Amino acid sequence: MSSRRDRIRAKIMSRVRINPVTGCWEWTGPDSGKNGRGKGYPRMSLDGQTVAVHIAMWTNEHGYIPGKKELDHACRNRLCVRPEKDHVEMVTRKENAKRREQAKRIIGHNGGPKFECEELEASS
Repeated sequence: MSSRRDRIRAKIMSRVRINPVTGCWEWTGPDSGKNGRGKGYPRMSLDGQTVAVHIAMWTNEHGYIPGKKELDHACRNRLCVRPEKDHVEMVTRKENAKRREQAKRIIGHNGGPKFECEELEASS
């Protein structure tokens, strides 16, 4: 008989597509929609409650997330549920906000190249 952890992992992985370029485990099921603070994050039903899939996967694999911590998509892909440090990482709220601001200045997986805007360069 499989454990509850095995069943949760299997349920999540049944709706995951592995991106061969980035290594992200991308959720193919429902998400939180296009509006609001949590827009675009994967959602699923677990024991009759709607939960964030990346959080469910993290706690299933690593355990409890303390109240002063939150999960950051280090890969910058909200659909990624891979519970490994270069994809989803537990950080402080301050660190998460700092990384979010840094990500606005760059594009690409795991801190890809800086965004260069040709229009801005032409007008300089």
